[in-house]
Amino acid sequence: MITDKRIGVLAGGTSAEREVSLKSGNAIYNALLNLGYDAVFIDVSDNICEDLKKENIEIAFLALHGGHGENGAIQGLLEVMGIPYTGSGVLSSALAMDKEASKKIFIYHNIPVAPFVVVNREQLGERINPQLITAVVDFPLPWVVKPVAEGSSIGVNIVKAGEDIDNAVQSAFSYGRKIIIEEYISGKEIQIGVLGQIVLGGVEVRPSKEFYSYEAKYTPGLTQYILPPEIDDYAYETLKDVALKAHNALGCKGATRVDFILDESNEPYILEVNTIPGMTETSLLPKIAKLTGLEFPDLIEEILKQTLLDKD
Repeated sequence: MITDKRIGVLAGGTSAEREVSLKSGNAIYNALLNLGYDAVFIDVSDNICEDLKKENIEIAFLALHGGHGENGAIQGLLEVMGIPYTGSGVLSSALAMDKEASKKIFIYHNIPVAPFVVVNREQLGERINPQLITAVVDFPLPWVVKPVAEGSSIGVNIVKAGEDIDNAVQSAFSYGRKIIIEEYISGKEIQIGVLGQIVLGGVEVRPSKEFYSYEAKYTPGLTQYILPPEIDDYAYETLKDVALKAHNALGCKGATRVDFILDESNEPYILEVNTIPGMTETSLLPKIAKLTGLEFPDLIEEILKQTLLDKD
């Protein structure tokens, strides 16, 4: 029985998404307690191995967003320690977190992505030169400039004119040595929730800001959530099919949220797969799950059950 096992909710950590992770972790922890599970909250630090041993953790419920919590590192540690954990494994987590690697896999599986280029800091020398950036990008403005390995739209900027390039590139490079520049696709932002091999449904997000930024994601009132999305049935079914295809292409397990832009011709372009979706009061996966009748505690329990199924 899962209720007999001691569950550690791992949250916090040191990534740029720490505060959101703490909120997700606390929501999960409280849900587990209310369901009668033996749960403990662990704010992940350099002492994580000692903390896991001290608390006699038998299952780890991962609520870490970004950084080592979502790039396969903590998953690898748990594998070595023999502790089952929620969500995707080491390789799937690493691939999903790296936008360059995941896009290449999507292309291999004929999953449409926006045109993009990856730029390494070393390519630019000591000083970032907007002309050098323009020379390596073979599609017109506007662009979306973002770090290769961050989530929650951190470090993301839309570049509409040449004078905006420098600031956008500097911002993205502040989160790593590689950035990705994508052609901006105008359309609706649709997120699809997947649990195991079941597509839960989707939500259309309409931010009051220019795009679904970190601020728009985590500030109540800044974004409208349309459930289900206001798109035609064929486009919706296409998005669901492509979401599951992307989930499986990366080898994901448990719950994921697959983010798309649906352009004005109803063509879908995948943005990314989130292997540890947010679980805050404004998070999308719980909203999507509710469409199918899964209330928040039910969703948490289903994710936990998936862990044992996937690790058997």
